[in-house]
Amino acid sequence: MMKQYIEEADQVLMHTYSRFQIVLDKGEGVYLFDTDGKKYLDFAAGIAVFALGYGNHEYNDALKSQIDQILHTSNLYYNVPAIEAAKKFCKASQMDRVFFTNSGTESIEGAVKLARKYYYKKHGRADSEIISMNHSFHGRSMGALSVTGTKKYREAFEPLIGGVVFAEYNNLESVKALMKENTCAILLEPVQGEGGLYPADKDFLEGVRKLCNDHGILLILDEIQCGMGRTGELFAYQHYGVKPDILTSAKALGCGVPVGAFAATEEVSSAFEPGDHGTTYGGNPFATAAVNKVFELFDQNKVVQHVNEVAPYLTYKLDELASQYDFILDRRGMGLMQGLEFSFPVKDIVTMAMDKGLIVISAGANVLRFVPPLVITKAHVDEMVTILEQCLKAIH
Repeated sequence: MMKQYIEEADQVLMHTYSRFQIVLDKGEGVYLFDTDGKKYLDFAAGIAVFALGYGNHEYNDALKSQIDQILHTSNLYYNVPAIEAAKKFCKASQMDRVFFTNSGTESIEGAVKLARKYYYKKHGRADSEIISMNHSFHGRSMGALSVTGTKKYREAFEPLIGGVVFAEYNNLESVKALMKENTCAILLEPVQGEGGLYPADKDFLEGVRKLCNDHGILLILDEIQCGMGRTGELFAYQHYGVKPDILTSAKALGCGVPVGAFAATEEVSSAFEPGDHGTTYGGNPFATAAVNKVFELFDQNKVVQHVNEVAPYLTYKLDELASQYDFILDRRGMGLMQGLEFSFPVKDIVTMAMDKGLIVISAGANVLRFVPPLVITKAHVDEMVTILEQCLKAIH
């Protein structure tokens, strides 16, 4: 049956993904099942989305209740779930105002527009420039691609929007070298995800914040993947004591429901006026009911505290693997956002692990990425390591 589904999909879906040859059907806890009933331990979480795992009854019941009440109203009107979600998001992020989107990519689009509008209102001219980072990833729309510092994603779609330059991540001098009078914002991920699981150095992020303060530049932090508790703080920037002017979020914000957000300080938010930005679906009652329940369950179940209990064990076990195999070059990351860098492409390891009932993904060609549901236990880490070791021994 699964083979038939895949053949049908290949006839009707655009070939924009190199999909693995399984059809996922349902999830329970931290496990997924395909249409043939095979069970997989999930250490990818839908690319860092399913923080609460699968089949959380309280989460599911909240969405079912909202379906029975109202799904959509449009932003011509207020709705209660959006108001409550906005209050929760602003409190958690320490931002003053938020705009709900449908995805992380849209959150980046909105953040870039807000930064440029702020500059325009401040200086009265539309010649602003943004400094982003090499090896960054911010999304695949034309605007988000324009600030993504990875050539393979960009080159086929150029010309992209102008006024974007790229500095070296964790290299403050390279940022300084690109600064101009018309620099309006510096954009970076506190932990680079697609770029290889690189956390920002404390001195680097503090230095960027000081540059922004000294020169009237906005700091945009992309927490689409590294936010919502994944690193052991609700937002990764909180590890550094460095507050952004604009913050982007998505992925685990809705734990499966497509929703994102960008938020900003009161001063920066005030640059937007009615008509400057909009969305039909963003912030609708269904999506924001999900956001509300996610924040409630994070608090109720002490999810961030749990991350800090289990993440050191995952780190220890990955370090142990790295010390045993000379083709593992590095282990890096933060919290439950970890990577192992290999001396060769990891695609075969990903496929072999899947065959043995473990789902892991890559970050670039040579890095295995571990972004499991935040509710995993040490026993799940042991189960993952057992399967991964079988794969490593097979290729050793």
